[in-house]
Amino acid sequence: MSHEEPHRIHRSGWLRAAVLGSNDGIVSTASLIVGVVAAGASRGNIILAGTAGMVAGAMSMAAGEYVSVKSQEDTERADLKLEAEALASNREAEEEELAAIYRQRGLDEELAKQVAGQLMKHNALEAHARDEIGITVQLSARPLEAAFWSAGAFSLGALIPVLVASFAPASWLLWLIPLLAVGLLGILGAVAAVAGGAPPLRGAIRVCFWGMLAMGLTAAVGRLLGVSV
Repeated sequence: MSHEEPHRIHRSGWLRAAVLGSNDGIVSTASLIVGVVAAGASRGNIILAGTAGMVAGAMSMAAGEYVSVKSQEDTERADLKLEAEALASNREAEEEELAAIYRQRGLDEELAKQVAGQLMKHNALEAHARDEIGITVQLSARPLEAAFWSAGAFSLGALIPVLVASFAPASWLLWLIPLLAVGLLGILGAVAAVAGGAPPLRGAIRVCFWGMLAMGLTAAVGRLLGVSV
């Protein structure tokens, strides 16, 4: 009988970007809308602020994720190049280095040498990338994927508060938007936790807490300043 565990680590790249983007889209846009509503802004200005925040936030998330993950990718490539040069110039020392890693992990002297030798014959650079540097296919940097998921998730998360602000009665917005945002954040936190293999309730509570704090502080600022935008 075959046995295979349903690991989730391969989801970590896009899941992190999607959760971060959705969370930021909901929290920042809902907080912005609540802030301008508390300041007494007109519906037109509320929608303008929400839409501008959605577009600017999506672009900012995409750019930020791309630049950040691209820097990680550049570092990975530089390390791989350095390792490839070391393998080309001193293969025996690199094989011993790999064997030493396996000895530290619990293999005896002879077995560590055999494993290192076999892996060096199969794919030396891959073995060193994985076991010496810590670079794997599952966790390697993917800048475009991170930028796409962040921008798309942000836009989706931000669109819902903007649509509600466009059609709901203005007198409802100060309490309706926070309630909607907390509900969405709770769902997001639970879904993300399940996708990552964590308890859903803990994920929902964690996300809701920070969302409520952000909206509360923004509403307080809008109320204290009382400036119509």
